[in-house]
Amino acid sequence: MSTRLSVLDLSPIAEGSDAAQSFKHTLALAQHAENLGYHRYWLAEHHGMPGIASAATAILIGHVAAGTTTIRVGAGGIMLPNHSPLVIAEQFGTLESLFPKRIDLGVGRAPGSDQLTARALRRHLDSDPDAFPQDVVELLDYFSAEPKRPVKAVPGNGLNVPIWILGSSLFGAQLAAALGLPFAFASHFAPAYLMQAIEIYRDSFRPSSYLDQPYVMLGFNVFAADTEEEAVFLASSMQQAFINLRSGSPTKLPPPVFDLWNQIGGAERAILNQVLSCSAIGTGEKVLSEIQAFIAKTGADELMITSQIFNHESRLRSYEITASAYHAVLPA
Repeated sequence: MSTRLSVLDLSPIAEGSDAAQSFKHTLALAQHAENLGYHRYWLAEHHGMPGIASAATAILIGHVAAGTTTIRVGAGGIMLPNHSPLVIAEQFGTLESLFPKRIDLGVGRAPGSDQLTARALRRHLDSDPDAFPQDVVELLDYFSAEPKRPVKAVPGNGLNVPIWILGSSLFGAQLAAALGLPFAFASHFAPAYLMQAIEIYRDSFRPSSYLDQPYVMLGFNVFAADTEEEAVFLASSMQQAFINLRSGSPTKLPPPVFDLWNQIGGAERAILNQVLSCSAIGTGEKVLSEIQAFIAKTGADELMITSQIFNHESRLRSYEITASAYHAVLPA
């Protein structure tokens, strides 16, 4: 088993808490993940979400990178339509200059917000649908040693910042394959096109100066605990939050509840059944079995583990159980 494990953190804001506490927990989790042998630690751009504190993603990446020493740190991702590619190149050029060979830049084409918030970000919602690929090419050029554009990203020009294409549909798979870039699929919350996207990406991949062969990273939810009952209990926070989000009323991360499944209706269960298709809930043994089955099904090169757990200590423990179980079966 050679698939790497990494961490995706939305810096969740729990009920009764605030962003300041979330940032402390994020750094503590990153340090914990580094000690446990996780490969990279990514933060995601979301705006106007009461339960997500990672809106100023580049700033938070700098905070995490400064508090760790070896783990790769990056964006999973930056929603590129919200920004000028030059500004993103300068931000991540700065991060790479401060923390050499440790910074990743994953980019997506979704706004990471609702339409009102997107407009507040000065994003043009009626823009050319081809703008995202053009923005990615522009961004790649800013990091090139020999850029074609007269404007230079300083810092940024000539720096080796790996760029990933993120997606939850087939579009991202096609773009990543065409540009010869690594591809990360958001199967942890939008698994519908997972297998089709992987197939398109691998079949259409064109080797490039960035990557010789396709590289697939997949999002995967994990709620690990010392007992099955505790794991089910911990998972209920994310499940409640996702139901709230899909119902148009996003909230802070709710505290866990017992027996959530019997407290919700059929529509809510259908929502969760889809999301939980790329999840593992249970003890280390069960989580390991589910991870192994998912890797066997998808051939993933890397899994981005996300654990939206209300209690900080329980969240740390979930990542610890997962790493211990997984690394115990790695070949020597």
